[in-house]
Formats: sequence, structure tokens, C-alpha cells
Amino acid sequence: MRSIAMNPTDTATPPTDMLVPEHRRRLLEGMARAVAAHGYPDTTIADIVREAGVSRRTFYEHFGSKADCLIALYEAASRNALQELRAVIEPQLDWQTQVERAMRTYFAVLSRNPVLLRTLFIEILGLGPHGLSVRRRVNQQLADLLLEAVNERPGPRLRKSPLMPTMATAVVGGINELVLQAIEQDRVDALHTLVEPASALLRAAIAADF
Repeated sequence: MRSIAMNPTDTATPPTDMLVPEHRRRLLEGMARAVAAHGYPDTTIADIVREAGVSRRTFYEHFGSKADCLIALYEAASRNALQELRAVIEPQLDWQTQVERAMRTYFAVLSRNPVLLRTLFIEILGLGPHGLSVRRRVNQQLADLLLEAVNERPGPRLRKSPLMPTMATAVVGGINELVLQAIEQDRVDALHTLVEPASALLRAAIAADF
């Protein structure tokens, strides 16, 4: 499955991936709809299967718990964000343009569904070690994409040495903190205002000579 669409008017019609079993895809769509309507704490398995149009037995054939379903939804939404970021990376463009396009795309994806965004960024942290592990894995994928874009782009380097993995991780962590702060301050509709500071952080990491 390519994504779970984070769209305020259509929270559950992600593009179909034929590699994902039909019932699992429908359950993730149902989870997205239920969370958007009720928030994660008040969403029940009954809500999920009703939205998905499948039985409770089918739910447990794919997921052990509501938390497992949330983690799968988190992973699907994160894959979507990564794919959209990859799609806007064009090595022939100057870095100023490329960085701003990437940040604008990232925050646009996140802001499509405020309720789902809050669930995926905050509720995932309440799932204990498993939730923390999957969040760290997604952050690593974002950092890897940054490393690939900076260190493997054609033409002259912007740095005397490759961007280090620790620096890429720090950039991703900084951007995530900006998003978490916006969620906590109920400013999800203003995520676009983070484009400038996030772009500046990324440019500083790229241009630094270490």
C-alpha cells in the first residue's frame, strides 16, 4: 500500500497496492477513518471493523490489537510521506529550491488531516517500546533519504566531507520537534510556517564544512 491519505475530506482512500491483502488494506483505511472521527483513545475495534466493512474475526487475522493496527497505519502513512519526498527531489535543481520544495511537500502531507497527524505523532509514543521502535525506524528512513540526497547527488559537493549520519538524525529530530510543538499548541493549520525554519536547519547541516 502506498499510503494512508492524510486528507481532511478523504481520510481513507489511499492508492491500492496489489501486494497488500484486500482485508488488511480495508482495515487500515477503516482505522484511518475511525481515528479521524473519534481520535485514537476513543476508537474501538468495533469502530475499525465497521468502517472497514469486515468482521472482528478478520481484524484479529491481521492484527493482534488496536495498537498493532495503529502501528501499521503509522508505517503506511510514513511510507507515503517518504515517497512524496522522493518524488520532489531533483538533483539538477539548486539546493535552495530543492530544500524548500522538500520541506513544503513534507509539511503539506502532514497537515492534510490534523486528527490523524496528532495520533501518528503523539499517540504512537504512548504504545511503549514497540511504538518508540517503529517511530525511530521511520525517523531513520527519513535520515537515510537525507543522506542519500546530500551525499550521492551528482556534481560538486556542498561539503568538504560527507554529511554524517548523526547530523542527518539531528536534523530529522529537530524537524519532528517543531511539528510536535505545533501539534501541542494547536497550530497544525499553520505547519506551512515551519517551512522556513526547517529549511534553514537543513541548509545549515548541508552547507556546514566538517
